[in-house]
Amino acid sequence: MALVVFGRHMHICYLDEAGCTGALPSSNTQIQPVFVIGGLFIEESQIPSMTQDLLALKRRFFPNLLPAATLHHDWMKAEIKGADLRRKARSNGRNDRRFSYSVVTETLDIIQRHDGRIVSRIYAKPINDLFNGTSVYTYSVQSICSTFQNYLEEKESRGIVIADSRNKGKNASVSHSIFTQRFRAHGDPYPGLLEVPTFGHSDNHTGLQLIDLVCSSLLFPIAAEVCMSAHLTDRTHLSPHYLELRRRFGANLKSLQHRYQDDNGRWHGGVTLSDPINRFSATQLFRP
Repeated sequence: MALVVFGRHMHICYLDEAGCTGALPSSNTQIQPVFVIGGLFIEESQIPSMTQDLLALKRRFFPNLLPAATLHHDWMKAEIKGADLRRKARSNGRNDRRFSYSVVTETLDIIQRHDGRIVSRIYAKPINDLFNGTSVYTYSVQSICSTFQNYLEEKESRGIVIADSRNKGKNASVSHSIFTQRFRAHGDPYPGLLEVPTFGHSDNHTGLQLIDLVCSSLLFPIAAEVCMSAHLTDRTHLSPHYLELRRRFGANLKSLQHRYQDDNGRWHGGVTLSDPINRFSATQLFRP
C-alpha cells in the first residue's frame, strides 16, 4: 500500500556522491579532480517497480556477481561499482565500452520510466588552492534540499531526503545544517520536508544505487575530462573516451533535470558546475 501524505503520494530525494572532498595539491596527483553530489527525486509509489527493474538490470548485465542459486531479492545487495563502469568506458576495447554504454542506457531508462528527476552539484577542484570539502558537501546538500522543496511545491507533496551514509560525525553535521535552517527565527525554508535528511546504506535502497550510477559512471567522468584534461599531467581519472559519454547521454541527462526559475527569472536546480579554472558552465557537460 502506498504511503499518502495529505491526499498525495510522498516523494523521496536520494542523495549520493562520486569523487572525494580532498584538495588537489598539484597537477600530478592521483586524487580525484572533481567532486559530484547528486539527488534523485522519485514518487514513493514508483519504488517497487523501480526496484524490480534494477534487479533485472543486475541479473542481465552482471550474472556472475552472485551465485546462480541466489534468491531474486538478494540481488539487491549485489553492488555495481561505478569505478568498474568508468574503467570499461575508458577501455580501448570496443566491447568494454559498449557494455558500459548499455548499463548506463538502462539506468537512465529506469529513471525515465519512473518519472524520476535528477539534480547535481559538480565541483572541478582548483589546483594547489583551497578546497573546503566539508563546506562544499554541506552547502551542496542545502542547495539540493532547496531544489527538492521547489519540486515538492510543484507536486503539491511532501517528502524526505535519504542520503548515502558516510560516518556518524559527517552524517550528523549535514543533518544539523538543515536542522538549524529549519528552526531559524525567520522561517523554515523547507516546509515540504517531513524531517531533516536521514541516512541509509546503498545496498538497501534502489534510489541510492541509481543516483550512484548516474554520479559515478556519467557525471564524474564527463566533468573530469571536460574540466581537467587540459590541466592535469596525471591521467588516472581522465580519458578522451569519456567524451563519448557526453555525446551519447548528454541530451538525456539534460532532459531528466529538475530546474526552475525564481521571481527574478534566475534559473536554479538541475545540474550545476563550479569550475574555477575554466569558468565552464554545466552546458559543457551536455554537449561539446
